[in-house]
This record gives sequence, structure tokens and C-alpha cells, in this order.
Amino acid sequence: MSLITVLAIAAAIILGYRTRINIGLFAIAFAYLIGAFLMGLKPSEIIAMWPLKIFFVIFSVCLFYSFAMINGTLEKLAGHLLYLCRGAPWLLPYAVFMTATVIAGMGAGYYTVLAFMAPITLLLCRRTGLDLILGGMAVNYGALGGANFMSSQSGIIFRGLMTNAGIDPNTAFVNTVSIFLATFLLPLVVITLMLFVTGKHRDLSGAMEIDRPEPLDRKQRQTLWLTLIMMAIVLAAPLAHLALPGNETVAFINSKIDIGLIASIFSVIALMLKLGDERKAIASLPWPTLIMICGMGMLISVAIKAGTIDQLSAWISGTIPPVLIPLSFGIVAAIMSLFASTLGVVTPALFPMVPPLAAQLDLSPMLMFTAIVVGAQATSISPFSSGGSLILGSAPDAELRHSLFTRLLLRAAPLGFIAAMLLNLALTFLL
Repeated sequence: MSLITVLAIAAAIILGYRTRINIGLFAIAFAYLIGAFLMGLKPSEIIAMWPLKIFFVIFSVCLFYSFAMINGTLEKLAGHLLYLCRGAPWLLPYAVFMTATVIAGMGAGYYTVLAFMAPITLLLCRRTGLDLILGGMAVNYGALGGANFMSSQSGIIFRGLMTNAGIDPNTAFVNTVSIFLATFLLPLVVITLMLFVTGKHRDLSGAMEIDRPEPLDRKQRQTLWLTLIMMAIVLAAPLAHLALPGNETVAFINSKIDIGLIASIFSVIALMLKLGDERKAIASLPWPTLIMICGMGMLISVAIKAGTIDQLSAWISGTIPPVLIPLSFGIVAAIMSLFASTLGVVTPALFPMVPPLAAQLDLSPMLMFTAIVVGAQATSISPFSSGGSLILGSAPDAELRHSLFTRLLLRAAPLGFIAAMLLNLALTFLL
């Protein structure tokens, strides 16, 4: 039965990749067929495996953040951040990286940031002489790092997956902080090495030709303030609890804080202030990502019920030396991420194995969760993965697209992979 569930997970990924049909839909079908007809589960038990809490949190948070996207707040904010660095071309990769990080951290999400920032980045690269690969890596890994922020889309998903795997919510928050810091700091190091050690900063010439963006209008200013207030509320409580673990008042307030419910209140406030159209906000939600994450969640739950996760954990612990397990998880995650989503496939499949392995081998769960995400996101710039394909789609002509394909595949993706594995090795001996 364990072998069947593993094959079903692989089949869902392959079928989704080949047919371009949402992987989550295949996962739901396999969960039903295996659970009901091979394992004897009731249909109601299979339906209950739908990860309702993760679905609700992603839905409510993305609904609130969607107002900042549909009324142009995030796009205009990105223009202002880039405009600040117009007189120093060597700052361009850092400006692109930080702008992508800030916008994604404010809830735009990885795909949204790449969709409107990748074309801008490629255009700026052409105007200033910045290496296209360096610019592509800056916008890709900036969007990833920002989305991993504790109150942003990917960070929320990681916390939900950890909690479902049996990790305490406060510990899950700390683990997410580690993931954010690792995926934020590593690209900065890589960008700096590529820019100055290789001498690429000398290729830059002249000032960036960026038009002065219009100031934020009243609704956009209100949206920005609402976003900052919500982020402060949802982050203040867990941080205060970590700083004052013995304070009963802080512990009580922290126990009542739920980002999904708070985001729902702020969505109502945004609608009352008429900051965006309700139908457009709902239509802009990442429905394909939600279906993929929750569908795979159902199939993973069936695999857990079949004992697959325990058997895989036992095999790994008896085969791979403990010191190499975080690195091995990072490599597996990187390979899976070449063809599958980090949020929808890689982390839902690998995160449930972390708690039993960590307990059995006395490893740091934080290290293993971080190694998985760092590895998975390292190869996201491959032209076969989501990040690389979005960057390719932003190329203005076929000649540039062909050149980018080769360089993304043979330069950017291997460089990201090597940097990620070196970081995972370093973290293995530090944590």
C-alpha cells in the first residue's frame, strides 16, 4: 500500500506536468480511489482530509492582500522603490531584489511579483548593461524570499504544513523565521559575489532611465496603511510571546491571534472603505495554487494513513548518515522543484517526514525544514520551473528568449543549486 501511494504521488506530478492539468485534481482522484477502494476508508473520511485550515488561511489572507494588487498599490510602490536607485546603476540588482522582496512580503505572492517585475527588470538590464542572469536571479529570489516572510503567502503555507505535521504553532513560527532569513540572505551573498568578484559591476553605465512614478492616491495610501497594520498585529503577538514566554497576558493574546481571521476582518474594512471591487478581489485569488496544495494534502494524508511516511522515514534513517540527511532532503527537493511546485508538491510531500526523522535521529527540525525550502527554491529559476518560465515569458523577442533559456538552464539554475547546497551544509554544522 505504501508503494502504491508513492507511485500515485509520482503519477499525479507526472500527469500534471505532461497534461498541464492541475496536479491537485489528479491527487484528489488518486486519494479517493486508493483510500476508498484499496484501504476501505469511508468517503467522508477522505473528504475530511481536505486541509481546511490551510485553505481558509490562504483564502482569507490572499483576499485581503488582493486589494493592494487590484488598486495598483503594490505596482506603484515597486516603481517608487526602483526610482530611488535611478542614479546608481550598480545598485540595480539590489534594488530589484529588495523591491521584489518588499512587494512579495506585503502579500503579492511569488508569481504575482514575477509577473509584473520580470519585464521591468529585463528592460532595465538592457538599458544599463546589467547581466540578464544577474537581473533574473535578483527578481526571482527576491520574490521567493519575500513570499517566505512569516505573514506572506508562502510563509503562511509553510507554517500550516508544519502544524499539520505535528509541530507546535509557536515552534512553526520560529521555523518559518529561519526559512525566511535563509532564503533572504543567501541570494544577497550570491548577487554580491556575481556583481563584484566577477567584475560585472564594471559593465554598468549611465543612470537608469526610470520615469518618476505618480504618488500614491488616497485609496492606495489607505491600502498601504491597512497592510502594514495587519502585518504588525499578526507578527507582534508571536514575537512578544517568544520574548516573554512566562507572561500570561501575552500568552493569552497570542492564543487568540489567527492570521486568517484577522485578514478576514481587514478585508471587510477594505470593502467598507471601497479600496477595491469585491468580485475582482475574489477572482484574483490564487485558485490553482489552492487546489494544488489542498489536493496534494489529501493524497499525502492518505499516504500517512497507509504508513508510507513512517516507512520512508525508517528507510532514510537506516540508509543515510544523519549528518547528510538535511543535505539529502535539499537535493531531493531541488530535483522535485525542477518539475513541480514547491508550495503544492515538494513541501507537502517532504514536511511530514521531518518530525519522526528529527525525533529518531536527534536532528533539528528547523534545519530540515529550512534545507527542504532552500533546496526546492534553488532550482526555481530553471526554464522548466515556474520562475524561469515566467522570466522567459517576459523576454521581448525570440532571440533574447532563446539566449535566456540556455543561460537559465546552464548557469543560473546550477549556480542557485550549488549555493543552496553549500548553505545547507553550513547550517548542518551550525544548527
